[in-house]
Amino acid sequence: MKKICTTLWLQFFVVIIVAKRIPTTLDGPFKPLTHRFDPLLHKGSDDLPMDHPRLKRNVISFFPEQIALALSTTSSLMWISWITGEAQIGLNVTPHDPKTVASEVWYGKESGKYTMKQNGVSVVYSQLYPFEGLWNYTSGIIHHVKIDGLEPETKYYYKCGDSSLVAMSDELAFETFPLPAPNKYPRRIAVVGDLGLTSNTTTTIDHLIMNDPSMILMVGDLTYANQYLTTGGKGASCYSCQFPDAPIRETFQPRWDGWGRFMEPLISRVPMMVIEGNHEIEPQAAGLIFQSYLTRYSVPSKESGSNSNLYYSFNAGGIHFIMLGAYVDYNQTSAQYSWLQHDLEKVDRGVTPWLVAAWHSPWYNSYSSHYQEFECMRQEMEEMLYTYRVDIVFSGHVHAYERMNRVYNYTLDPCGPVYITVGDGGNIEKVDADHADDPGKCPSPGDNIPEFGGVCHMNFSSGPAKGKFCWDRQPEWSAYRESSFGHGILEMVNSTHALWTWHRNQDIYRENSHGDQLYIVRQPHTCSVDSKDSRLSPSIPVALEH
Repeated sequence: MKKICTTLWLQFFVVIIVAKRIPTTLDGPFKPLTHRFDPLLHKGSDDLPMDHPRLKRNVISFFPEQIALALSTTSSLMWISWITGEAQIGLNVTPHDPKTVASEVWYGKESGKYTMKQNGVSVVYSQLYPFEGLWNYTSGIIHHVKIDGLEPETKYYYKCGDSSLVAMSDELAFETFPLPAPNKYPRRIAVVGDLGLTSNTTTTIDHLIMNDPSMILMVGDLTYANQYLTTGGKGASCYSCQFPDAPIRETFQPRWDGWGRFMEPLISRVPMMVIEGNHEIEPQAAGLIFQSYLTRYSVPSKESGSNSNLYYSFNAGGIHFIMLGAYVDYNQTSAQYSWLQHDLEKVDRGVTPWLVAAWHSPWYNSYSSHYQEFECMRQEMEEMLYTYRVDIVFSGHVHAYERMNRVYNYTLDPCGPVYITVGDGGNIEKVDADHADDPGKCPSPGDNIPEFGGVCHMNFSSGPAKGKFCWDRQPEWSAYRESSFGHGILEMVNSTHALWTWHRNQDIYRENSHGDQLYIVRQPHTCSVDSKDSRLSPSIPVALEH
């Protein structure tokens, strides 16, 4: 027995010795680190075809498909959306009458026993082009139902559809979030951007599902339907290169339906919160834009005081999320700016200690792609986010991964947010591998023109890059960057510590393997804002080791 005990003790001792301590932001600022693109990997892959089993339509008549969940502003509410009927595409299309199919959700706390019912609204949209030979599209009937009366931290079972047509979905289930409180958080939040529908996308989502999230934060560029002509065919990794004579940025709208089916097994049981990217703009006749994005997915815009689905906010336990629109007016005279200020003023950090923001296009980015593209937005909004002590900012757009040191106005600042770029979901446009500080890779000030807003490209006014448009080495505010596809997982430990892990696609079958990991630590006493937040006692995670 003594020998056995000694052996077990030695094994335990070895485990403790080899345990890797997970760094925290208090260890920073970190020395910039770059992991370059692995030449053994492929930079991209083709899109999945529309007849792929995960993309094709597998229901008949008016049975629901493309079922999706979204949070409202409180845990007592949940949005449920789905589509019935077949979309139409061709030179001449006739929209469905949305009144012909009811929008019902039956739900309850026991499987097979639905004690509550809620009705909602139904709509259709069309994507029309005033050019000869281009195909038009009209959607199936899109249903949105906001169910209420939900209890926090409770599992609910539901069916959706039209009971009068005997066209209801199979039973599905979801769990509600805790009420806002400084010690209550969603279990695990997945963060992903720029997904598309490629083989790489499949790996990303399969890997994400294995990590068992309780919520998805989708930071824009969902389907990449605008990498196609209206007639379909093969998608392009570079639209302007392959279709230089297109009269408008065309889209193949059935890719939206394929994406909804591809994502349904996940987002019919886990809420997905979306924000628009440039690939959702999709201009059409009469100057209409964003019609697919605005019509298909529910967001709590009205509930959060916003007059647009392009920006909104919501709570998830002790986190207040702000979702900003990079492709709608963000100037200090804009409705969005005014809404943001009012929203931030109402945040009680004693109830929701964590303040997390997300939008599509990154302000801090050391890759050549999209370098300084949204400098105008940064100049308009950064000071307000800093003043209210936003903790973390997630963006996409750049098809790679990058995590910044805490920064404000290009200066290392212990009270600045941690900016993280996760535009590496796997889309058809391939991974970004060039850095603006690489020899010969610094863009010219005439490059990277945004699809919305002005151009504010600037030379740095201080620091090692003073007087230059690009650094000659990895900038000091860039802590870690790597050109790989993947996704992130955010886990709130308590009111001051959150564990961030970035998972690379190539690590999908490697247990406990990841690309980047650290604890993000809030310092409410050092970086206080005029709220109850500074009266929260700083708390230490049970363990800061992996």
